[in-house]
Amino acid sequence: MNLGTLSRRTGTLALTIGLITTAAACGSGSSGPAASSSPKSITVAVAYPSPPKALLAQFTKQTGITVNWVNIGWDDLQTKIAAAMSANTYFADAADVDWSKVGEYEKTGWFLPLNKYFSPSGLSTDMPQIDTFVVDNKLIGMPFDSSFLVTTVNTKDFQKAGIGSVPTTLSGFSAALKKVGTANGMANPLNIQFATAEGLSTCWYQMTAAFGGSVLSAQDNPAFTSPGSPGYQAMNWMVNAYKTGLVPKANINTTDYDGFTTEMAKNRVAATMCDYSGSLASIYNVPSSSSVVSQTAYEPTPGSTSAGMNVANPDGIGIPRNAKNVAGAVKFIKWFTSTQNQAIWAGLNGTKDVVSTFPLPDRLSSFALLGKAGDIGQASQLAAILKAHARAPFPNGAPPWYAQFSNAVQTNIHEAAAGEETVQQAVNAIASEVQQLKSSG
Repeated sequence: MNLGTLSRRTGTLALTIGLITTAAACGSGSSGPAASSSPKSITVAVAYPSPPKALLAQFTKQTGITVNWVNIGWDDLQTKIAAAMSANTYFADAADVDWSKVGEYEKTGWFLPLNKYFSPSGLSTDMPQIDTFVVDNKLIGMPFDSSFLVTTVNTKDFQKAGIGSVPTTLSGFSAALKKVGTANGMANPLNIQFATAEGLSTCWYQMTAAFGGSVLSAQDNPAFTSPGSPGYQAMNWMVNAYKTGLVPKANINTTDYDGFTTEMAKNRVAATMCDYSGSLASIYNVPSSSSVVSQTAYEPTPGSTSAGMNVANPDGIGIPRNAKNVAGAVKFIKWFTSTQNQAIWAGLNGTKDVVSTFPLPDRLSSFALLGKAGDIGQASQLAAILKAHARAPFPNGAPPWYAQFSNAVQTNIHEAAAGEETVQQAVNAIASEVQQLKSSG
């Protein structure tokens, strides 16, 4: 079972062409009009292949509700949601709510708040990432997987350098990497992506969290312009890592997925910052495409003084404003995100019931079931990181202007790493864009 198959869809665009291809190949979904719903049926539109037919049949037997599952590629699904909601027409009873869209959907009112059906505070202990879907106390969607950025190391390379315990501070980690590089003949032992793409934006959020903060305040104001702020320190550390040679020079144009598959998986580097939870099972331990099988491990992300936080980027599911069968959608969401089923989608019953491309369960109780069944997909290790360190990227959820913000972030960090502007100029440019976006509403 490949627990945590890489399938992140962060931001307004899917992360890589490879991911889009994977999603398209994993099901026979349609991007055509969804079927109308009745009290005895619901239409579910997400960027995941359907659960096994036998399990959907169990849901129908329990509730009397038939599920019309429409699997649409992430980009096409966002277009479909926007078109249908702008035209005030029905397209589904339950649909994907990506973490990056929460602020936009709260502002537009395209999705119904779910607070009357689910309690964010009551579920937070079992669902550490549920706050990612809350804006102004409104639960816009329920997480139906969990995903977070992690630090991954090649344990064999570190052991060869005589480093048995990976440092938990960034200064110690940087020093250790230099030793690892020397011991293993690696001129540039660290993988960080610097291509102008969403992965660079989320990496900055991750590194800012590692330094103990967020890039935006609870009022969505810039919190990164002061040299002493976590956001400024994070960008400075990233750019320094590139300019001083910890990171390969070619990474100025390397995307996240390319770095995982062509650098980390091929042992051209010894560590990856801003990796995706699930990469061990879906990339590094796959013999056909990796030369580091059984050599990599997740480690607590190093921080400024101790282990830092890990930024969450999960998928969610919500109920569009024009849904025809709200009651049926609520029953489905409860069923789909239940403890038992979340574990089943991740391999509890073996590969026959796995939802293809499903990364990780949304519930710690589901991880517990996977742990008891033989620690499937290193469930216990990932659960520990999720419970103690995973957090939402922004205190008040993704703002409604997230797409434009992310574009400014990735563009300016790329230019700072390339030497076309200073870190101070980069943070000033991003802050200026935030103020313009806020003033324009």
